[in-house]
Amino acid sequence: MAAKYLNSHLILALIALFLLLSIPESLSALEPEPEPEPEPEPEPKPAPPTVWDILPKWGLPAGLLPSTVTNYSLQNDGRFIVVLESPCYVQFEYLVYYEKTITGKLGYGSITDLKGIQVQRFFFWFDVDEIKVDLPPSDSIYFQVGFINKKLDVDQFKTIHSCRGGVMSSCGYSWKSVLQLPTPTNEIQMLITE
Repeated sequence: MAAKYLNSHLILALIALFLLLSIPESLSALEPEPEPEPEPEPEPKPAPPTVWDILPKWGLPAGLLPSTVTNYSLQNDGRFIVVLESPCYVQFEYLVYYEKTITGKLGYGSITDLKGIQVQRFFFWFDVDEIKVDLPPSDSIYFQVGFINKKLDVDQFKTIHSCRGGVMSSCGYSWKSVLQLPTPTNEIQMLITE
C-alpha cells in the first residue's frame, strides 16, 4: 500500500508541478497584448517647383510669365509647355499678349523657339521668337522679334504680373481685333453683300 500511496503522491506532485509550470503561460495569455507601435506618417512630399521658381534657376527673371499659369511641363532637354487659364495681356514697357499655350526651349539665360508670346508696337503685333539675358547678368533683357533685337530694362520682369483679359482703347474696341481680318472667306463675302 505504501507503494500505492507513493505512486499517488508522485502523480499529485507531477500534476501540481505541471499546473505550476503552465500557470505563467495561461496568465500571460490573459494579459492584453501590447498594441503595435503606430507607423510614422509619411512626410509630405514637397510641392513641385512652380514655373516662377524654375525661371531664375535658368538665369531668367520670374516675371516673364503672368500669374495665371495653371500648368507646365519641362523636359530634360529644356523644351517646355506652359498653359495659362486663358489668353491675356500684361503691360510692361510694351503691351505683351500671351496665348493660352506657350512653348519654347530653355537654355541658361535664354528661351529659344518661343511660340505664344507677342508684343505690340505701333498698333501692330509681332511674335517674340527669343528672349535672352546677359551672362553674367546685367540690367538688360533682350527680346528677338523677327530680325529686330530689342533691349529692355530687366527690372520690369522681376515681379510676377497679373493678366488682363483684353486691351480696350478709348473707343471700346480691342486694337488686336481691329487689326485682324476675319479668316473664313464666307465671312468676308457676307460683309461685302450686306
